[in-house]
Amino acid sequence: MKKKGEMKKVKKVKDKVNDGQDDDPWWWLVQEGIRPSFLCISLFALLVRVAVGLHPYSGAGTPPKFGDYEAQRHWMETTLNLPSKDWYRNSSVNDLSYWGLDYPPLTAYQSYVHGVFLKTFDPDSVALFTSRGYESYLGKLLMRWTVLSSDVLIFFPAVLYFVLVYRSMRFGMGQNSDVAWHIAMILLNPCLILIDHGHFQYNCISLGLTIAAIAAALSQKDLVASVLYCLALNHKQMSAYFAPAFFGYLLGKCLRKKNPLLEVTKLGLMVIGTFAVVWWPYLQSKDAALAVLSRLAPFERGIYEDYVANFWCTSSVLVKWKKLYSTQSLRIFSLAATFITCLPSMVQQILAPSSKGFLYALLNSSFSFYLFSFQVHEKSILLPLLPLTLLALEESHSILWLTHFAMFSMFPLLHRDKLVLAYMALYALFILVYFAPCGPGGRCHGTKTLDNTQKTKRSVDFITSITFHPLVMGFLGLCSLILHVIYLTMHPPNKYPFLFEAVIMLICFSQFVLFTFYFNSKQWMLSKHLTSKDKQKKLI
Repeated sequence: MKKKGEMKKVKKVKDKVNDGQDDDPWWWLVQEGIRPSFLCISLFALLVRVAVGLHPYSGAGTPPKFGDYEAQRHWMETTLNLPSKDWYRNSSVNDLSYWGLDYPPLTAYQSYVHGVFLKTFDPDSVALFTSRGYESYLGKLLMRWTVLSSDVLIFFPAVLYFVLVYRSMRFGMGQNSDVAWHIAMILLNPCLILIDHGHFQYNCISLGLTIAAIAAALSQKDLVASVLYCLALNHKQMSAYFAPAFFGYLLGKCLRKKNPLLEVTKLGLMVIGTFAVVWWPYLQSKDAALAVLSRLAPFERGIYEDYVANFWCTSSVLVKWKKLYSTQSLRIFSLAATFITCLPSMVQQILAPSSKGFLYALLNSSFSFYLFSFQVHEKSILLPLLPLTLLALEESHSILWLTHFAMFSMFPLLHRDKLVLAYMALYALFILVYFAPCGPGGRCHGTKTLDNTQKTKRSVDFITSITFHPLVMGFLGLCSLILHVIYLTMHPPNKYPFLFEAVIMLICFSQFVLFTFYFNSKQWMLSKHLTSKDKQKKLI
């Protein structure tokens, strides 16, 4: 009887899949499962990255300090030719004023490995002193390959791990094409591709480790998640944007187990152990550890730099923060504002931890840091975008709108890097993928989620009506299009040289604030709609 029932169940599933063949043009891609579709999309995403890598990069041909490309190359030069104790210390052989290391030790180890790779094929590209500003064709090709290999070895496998976990939890993946669409939304994130493979950075490593940590946490491998997240934090300190969400979710789960103190202790030991291993060369003396820490907190640069769409930079049009307050005071202000705004999200997960709530908490905490923390860069918008892409099936409307403004907020930076063509091409590709006929964007699956939300809470209904109103979307879309054209074709008044950047910043900031309220409201409403499967019941 049991075997007969199982056969009927399998036949029912097959019939359901076959029923969708005729109206699902992506069926051929996903009929064999997630892995084949992931492989096909990954190969395409890799080709897109290679194409973007053919464009200029940050600081190309602009001495004396060049840009981020030269910073990454110089770190390879430093770590390859100097002992680890001198990597973060100013000396006659390591001038920290010239792109000194200012990321945690895991970035330094990564730079060493990549430096060995470059030295094998082009020793001149990492020679001490003489390689500054090195821009040979082979050197640039090898540098681009280091980013591509980082994507393939870390980011892509992490995405596959997450999608497999996510699908097993059945978060709205009703059709085969949803799987392929979700993978494409993550791997073809235009902002990440432009920054890593255009501008030139290695965000794919820290974000890949973070995705793997998220997947591990969702699959109840909390100790593994702790190690992976600590590695992400030790690669780029900006990964701290996700710390409140990880803390709230893991602590909330521990409190619902039989021995909460034991569970918290195990997590604490894993965190301490991971940090100890990564920081071991610098734990031999207090001075060595402090030398690294001092490089990780660039307070001397001020509370903001350039034009970034966060609170401090936007409000500086009216309030001259840098002139009115000392750096110490601004540090306190930013810390307090960041803590207060991410506290509700963290508390919700401590009180009612859930898988979906954790993903929203990651989004909310990262937005809090982006909007209010100290020394935020334009590229930091990548961090809120990461959990949003992971929630793409839940927030199909939001990912379209926020990706648009995330790209828009980085447009001045990418324009300086001469990446306008790549910017337009990737934006067009994103729109094409988003509106794929049988993807959630094409079917507008997000409408149901929004309708359910509107019936539940008035605040979300109000924010949703503002953010997704056709007139508002049309007006802001037209404004951003006009500003793109103005920025490319006109010069600002001499009296206000950064007028265009300020307007772009103001528009993007307004949208980021609205979405912060919206996502926080949605996270708190999850407490009322948790299923029995999502609830973490305390063991007896």
